[in-house]
Amino acid sequence: MSEASEHARMIAVTLILEGISAADPVKAVKNFLKLDGDILVLGDGTRIPLKGKVIVVGSGKASGGMALAVEEMLGNRITGGVVSIPEELVEKYSGSLSRVKVVGATHPRASQKSVEAGQRIVESVRGLSGEDVVIALFSGGGSALAELPVEGVGIDEIGELSIKLMKAGANIVELNTVRKHLSRLKGGWLAKHAYPATLVALMISDVVGDRMDIIASGPTVPDPTTYHDAVNIVKKYGLWEEAPQSIKKILEDGIAGKIPETPKPGDPVFEKVNNRIIASNIISLNAMASKAREMGYNTVILTSMLEGEAREAGKILAAIAKEVLKTGNPVPPPAVILAGGETTVTVRGRGTGGRNQELALSAAIALKGEQRIAIASAGSDGRDGPTDVAGAVVDGYTYEKAQKLGLSPETYLENNDSYTFFQKAGGHIKTGYTGTNINDLVVIVVEKENPWE
Repeated sequence: MSEASEHARMIAVTLILEGISAADPVKAVKNFLKLDGDILVLGDGTRIPLKGKVIVVGSGKASGGMALAVEEMLGNRITGGVVSIPEELVEKYSGSLSRVKVVGATHPRASQKSVEAGQRIVESVRGLSGEDVVIALFSGGGSALAELPVEGVGIDEIGELSIKLMKAGANIVELNTVRKHLSRLKGGWLAKHAYPATLVALMISDVVGDRMDIIASGPTVPDPTTYHDAVNIVKKYGLWEEAPQSIKKILEDGIAGKIPETPKPGDPVFEKVNNRIIASNIISLNAMASKAREMGYNTVILTSMLEGEAREAGKILAAIAKEVLKTGNPVPPPAVILAGGETTVTVRGRGTGGRNQELALSAAIALKGEQRIAIASAGSDGRDGPTDVAGAVVDGYTYEKAQKLGLSPETYLENNDSYTFFQKAGGHIKTGYTGTNINDLVVIVVEKENPWE
């Protein structure tokens, strides 16, 4: 490996960490909320009087940190509440929070622990008055970490269908449309349970395009989707026939009008709801771009809405890197090209991996033999798919190194076994759980011939 390629790898990983830091939940809440006497002031100037009870609830990978910031700000003004976070993070936050209870649940597949969390959240907000305030904290992972299934549907059935939809290539909008119609927490239902209290929902977005009704499946947001939409999504991926009968019955009863739809735009329960996004992919990309420019790189943010098959995205990003190297377009070396979003993986093989590792492996194949280029892709939550790593970093030497080890990158890609590939060839990015989630971050670095000139 050339020194330039090695330096490019280091810069790529440094910028990934900068993006994760910019999405720190404590920092994001404190930047957005202020307390003026007994008035809670939101970042856009909205003023919320704190006259009655203050209840804090939430779910998601970042909700523990968000709750910590709220508790530090409001202290004993908080009457109570509960947030559901990944089991692995409970120890980190339970000792720091005294007014808000922390419970652990499972992700990416919901479980009975998720149901228990959902029940506690709903119980916390029921029976409130018009003078009370609910502060709801949601982030990526919120859909799995708290759930209250409709009567007659088991959490394991919802979890199984969710996993099958993900493996079939369903995106987050499609996945959460189905989840919302099997829930009495998501799709605006939490707002209905909390009414007539004032509700302030702060969100850290893990959704491409930042649609609030999709973040954690939109517990406090009017739901524009329908039972018809949910059925069409399940059928689109060929899963209707094998879906549990209980789920099919609920969706069919919904279409027939036998059970109520999710709360829709215009419903009075949303009149006192304040939904706000306080951290997102584009905010992190901007922070990464500032850092790259400080380090002397010509920098472009390509998109915060990267979607599609991970392996195809890897090829395209590698092509952009090669274009920078060969022609200086869209910016000349030393260059940093940034992207974010959430790709998908259609699982055909039997291997282990995640979308970031698959993107990186595909890019490594396309970068074979190139010098002075590195590409890193990582999940901002520190977990790529069902693995214990955030993603991977590759360069033009990755392919050659793999061959010397007797590995065929193409075979590992075909088997969706990117995790095993990087275990053997090197290149994993390991951050541990970060306590936040604003989708995935991708960095392309193209060095000058001598980066130290």
